[in-house]
Amino acid sequence: MSRDLWGLAFLLPILLLSMMAHEVAHGFVAYRLGDPTAKRGGRLTANPLKHLDPVGTLMFVLTYLSGGFIFGWAKPVPVNPYYFNNRQRGMMIVGLAGPLTNFALAVLLALLINLVQPAANSLLFEILYLAYQVNVVLGVFNLIPIPPLDGSRVIGGFMSRSTYSKWIELDRFGIFFILLLFVVFRGPFTTLLSGAYRLIGSLLLPSYF
Repeated sequence: MSRDLWGLAFLLPILLLSMMAHEVAHGFVAYRLGDPTAKRGGRLTANPLKHLDPVGTLMFVLTYLSGGFIFGWAKPVPVNPYYFNNRQRGMMIVGLAGPLTNFALAVLLALLINLVQPAANSLLFEILYLAYQVNVVLGVFNLIPIPPLDGSRVIGGFMSRSTYSKWIELDRFGIFFILLLFVVFRGPFTTLLSGAYRLIGSLLLPSYF
């Protein structure tokens, strides 16, 4: 992936749209489970600017230009689990909604990529492939089971109530867990992410892996 400004001009809109889909999925599923918080806050919208976090977007730009691992974030959709009949199960379903949406988009993009394969050098192909990469990485990354990532909500759904109450308290330390991934455990983390990416690619785009 090119690290120049031209590449960044394509990457940022794709990232923003992909994260918008991810966050809207969280909010929509929460709404269907009885939580109106996201809807009342105007977050069930396809307007990507409503989901933009200025600091998170700046981090995308800086990490992209530095040539390291690209990292940033969108504005999280607010979810109030107290509206759910079962808070743990509700949060597990809401947590799964975001990554599954990214994977669904990756499947759709893979189908489109296979359709335009004869024009593999075209700009359309490059955009589709970049969008595919972004959605696979977003889906895999967010399923890592550490707070506050979506994977922590998924495994939280299988915990006892007392364990879960202690587990969710770790959310406040989430930024430190993320830093540990990127700094201390960067090698194993990159290996895990790359392995999952190649596995999914071998299923969706076998001719490229």
